[in-house]
Amino acid sequence: MKKLIKEISNCTVCKEYLELGPRPIVSAHRQSKIVIIGQAPGTVVHKTGVPWNDKSGENLRHWMGIDIADFYNDKKVAIIPMGFCYPGKGKSGDLPPRKECAPLWHGVLFDCLREVELVLLIGKYAQDYYLQNRAKKTLTETVKNFQTYLPKYFVLPHPSPRNNIWQAKNEWFSRLVIPELQKEVKKILK
Repeated sequence: MKKLIKEISNCTVCKEYLELGPRPIVSAHRQSKIVIIGQAPGTVVHKTGVPWNDKSGENLRHWMGIDIADFYNDKKVAIIPMGFCYPGKGKSGDLPPRKECAPLWHGVLFDCLREVELVLLIGKYAQDYYLQNRAKKTLTETVKNFQTYLPKYFVLPHPSPRNNIWQAKNEWFSRLVIPELQKEVKKILK
């Protein structure tokens, strides 16, 4: 696994499309129990090299009900984004994750992960890729039907502060989904 992580860390497949250059961000161990599949690193994560090292990461840890030590313990939690590098700035936020990463690296990573019990699919990119035709028409519908995808997948919106409006419109999320997520995480990491 260490060799594979190093190989991914040195990846430059799409360097000509990355405004800040390649800096693949990934964390995994053969014993990882939970896999987090998000979109792609933002600028803060690109600078620090630490996944989810921003407000979105704080929100995600809160949703999961775990502390920083467990979150960054790769024997417990693997972090495998859809796009491993910061994709650049778009008109209304960051660009979508590069399409090269998931087909190139996800399969070989999952082949090495022997003890995964739960995969968190965060955001529409991860949900569409992994659920394919099982995903609902909208992210809201998919998240509302989160139990449909258990026990393998737990679907979530992106924990970005930009999604506070979505959360306010969908109060059921914090009341119904978050407690179930925390229950699943606690059961797996006990």
